[in-house]
Amino acid sequence: MAQTQDQQIEQIQVGRVLLAITKLSADSGIRVPPELTMLGKTLLNLDLVGRSLDPRFDPNAAIRRHAAELTQQRIRKAVSAGRLFGTLIELKDFLENLPARVNRILDTVASNGLQVKVDAIDEKLLMEGFQKVANRITEGLILGALIVGAAMLMKVETPFRILGYPGLAMIFFMVAAGIGIALVIDILLHDLKANRK
Repeated sequence: MAQTQDQQIEQIQVGRVLLAITKLSADSGIRVPPELTMLGKTLLNLDLVGRSLDPRFDPNAAIRRHAAELTQQRIRKAVSAGRLFGTLIELKDFLENLPARVNRILDTVASNGLQVKVDAIDEKLLMEGFQKVANRITEGLILGALIVGAAMLMKVETPFRILGYPGLAMIFFMVAAGIGIALVIDILLHDLKANRK
């Protein structure tokens, strides 16, 4: 913008600049919409047309000359008689209904019937999430208790042995391992289903 501020149309190349920006974006891995490239090509052609028509044309000076007139035209359109009457009719309707609306609001407040509903979170989904977390923590505690109990039973000498270790302790370890594997599979399956939804 600073480079083209006081340039004439023969020196301004908006289309080429826009295409260069698109190319730099693509080289940097930033994906730009394809419409931006089409706009750059269109502006490139318009630059050529503008230079052919009048190479000495200064768009900035033209904008400065006509800005006040264009602003006045837009203000006249916005303040036309039809729009003004429409606004006045809406204002009249609003003012006519205002006392009744204020009375209804004050009656509701006086009878303690004013309610504010905030629907910020999905309580059901939140409670289901808490329940899943609580269940998983409980299962983890049970697994931990089985493993600690099995480790304590390892010190107890018994004639019943599995793989050279006390049998009851090995059974507890196997049960804990089975529950742990089932818990991991359950978590993975439910998380995959939740991600798909």
